Parts: sequence; C-alpha cells; structure tokens
Amino acid sequence: MGRGRAKAKQVKVARQLKYNSGGTDLERLRDELGVRDDSNHNDDANDSYDELAERYADYAEDYGSGDDREGGTSGRR
Repeated sequence: MGRGRAKAKQVKVARQLKYNSGGTDLERLRDELGVRDDSNHNDDANDSYDELAERYADYAEDYGSGDDREGGTSGRR
C-alpha cells in the first residue's frame, strides 16, 4: 500500500514542475554558474583570432595562398 502514496507524491511533484516553473531567476543562475555575458565572450574570441592571425601572417607571406601551384593541378587524383 505504500507504493500508491509514493506514486501520488511523484505525480504531485511532476505537476508542480510542469505548471509552476516560471519563477526562475536567470541572472542569479548565470552568476552561480560563472557564465559571462555573450558580448564579452565574442570580444575575447575576436582578440584570440587576431592574435593568431598576426602570428601566422609571416608564413602566409612566405608561402603564398597556395592557389598558384605549378601545373595548375589541385593535387587530387
């Protein structure tokens, strides 16, 4: 007989979650998880890309774009 009581409680909790879940504080959750806002993340990603582009720019100048290979073939057979 204890199984019916446990099932009823599970159904009650499931209904509460389904119909009463609108009170989530997303800002507080973001702070707890340590997530930055998207604008800062994009700036950091762009800075990292610019840093890599500067580092490998010398190689691009030395080796060219790779489009001007001898014979005009792409190397695929």
